[in-house]
Amino acid sequence: MTDESYSRRWAAPSTQNQLAATIGLPGSKSLTNRELVLSALASKPTTLRGLLISRDSSLMIEALKDLGTEIEVSGTTAVVTPRPLSGPAKIDCGLAGTVMRFVPALATIASGQIDFDGDLAARKRPMKTTIDSLRALGVYVNGDSLPFSIQGQGEVQGGTIEIDASASSQFVSGLLLVGARFLDGLTVSHVGDHLPSMPHIEMTIDCLRKRGVEASQTGPASWAVEPGEISGGEVAIEPDLSNAGPFLAAAMVAGGSVKISNWPKKTTQVGNDFDGILQQMGAKVERVGDDLVVSGTGTIQGIDIDLSTGGELTPVVAALAALADSPSQIRGVAHLRGHETDRLSALVSEISFLGGDATETDDGMIIKPVKLHGGLWKTYEDHRMATAGAIIGLRVPGVEIEDISVTTKTIPEFVSLWEQMLKGNT
Repeated sequence: MTDESYSRRWAAPSTQNQLAATIGLPGSKSLTNRELVLSALASKPTTLRGLLISRDSSLMIEALKDLGTEIEVSGTTAVVTPRPLSGPAKIDCGLAGTVMRFVPALATIASGQIDFDGDLAARKRPMKTTIDSLRALGVYVNGDSLPFSIQGQGEVQGGTIEIDASASSQFVSGLLLVGARFLDGLTVSHVGDHLPSMPHIEMTIDCLRKRGVEASQTGPASWAVEPGEISGGEVAIEPDLSNAGPFLAAAMVAGGSVKISNWPKKTTQVGNDFDGILQQMGAKVERVGDDLVVSGTGTIQGIDIDLSTGGELTPVVAALAALADSPSQIRGVAHLRGHETDRLSALVSEISFLGGDATETDDGMIIKPVKLHGGLWKTYEDHRMATAGAIIGLRVPGVEIEDISVTTKTIPEFVSLWEQMLKGNT
């Protein structure tokens, strides 16, 4: 079966059988797109292994190629050869936050005009902080949201900048990734009340350090990158631990166990937090050699949790909460209203449509246990909405996912991996 045949509506399979499956996941989207940007800025070529091949990573690859970078992809390996960055170029951001927040910072050290646009839904995503920060660095930007254009001058002085990154940590990461190529380096301070997804900034700092860049956290919400070379060489991309969530959740819903191969022993990925969260909801989690194994009984406990550092895990936790035997409250995720869609509103709407009891709060949601029924689960062009519906469909017969093809954003193999899991294939 080809990926094309998964597009549009998909009947989420239910199962009465306990699971016993091993899943090998594709590479991390967050790491893939960070490493692609750093490879384009490096002093020598980089070979990336374990690359994610998905819509988001393809958009990043095309954006970098449009700016002059040479990239040759073979399977899940890419050889990136840096070249002088220049326009004119038209960058398609699609619906990829990493492209729309990382590439504009990169474009500031290109020469010529760089135009940015994306999907219609992308034009609703927060971009003000990126655009304001580039203007504060002396870069000419025409427009205040997608579509906009940058007039690159080939170099940026850098220095110290204050931004409000309350809507997304990607605003900080996008600047830090390029900071070593600014003449004076860059110090970024967040001045808003709340900063979501701090682990993603820690991931950015870690990627920079592994490339030989002097990068550090200089305060509770400030980071510095010194000017200098970014090394090339060989980089291995870890599996995407956030994308592991639906498969791990499946073991709790259906019972049995699911093993994710090659789970890193040490990582900055926020998906690693599933080892901790799922135990609170009734799972058994074990590290077995290089793998992570989650076992469940089919009984799910409600949870009261602050997910401010790992908001992207919310759809999995909400799906489990909708099937739990006690109430749940998810806190600290107001920023999800600015993701691919308003994820809080979308999750509450879809759980409620299937007969659930879900309500929004100022910074999250409350979900109470109610027996669910089948129906159409809308996806809102959001990959994590699609996979959340698949989790619920394991227990609730008759759930149809409106458009399963949106999973191509980060895990094009989702349907085939889901079917393998249910068959117990390894």
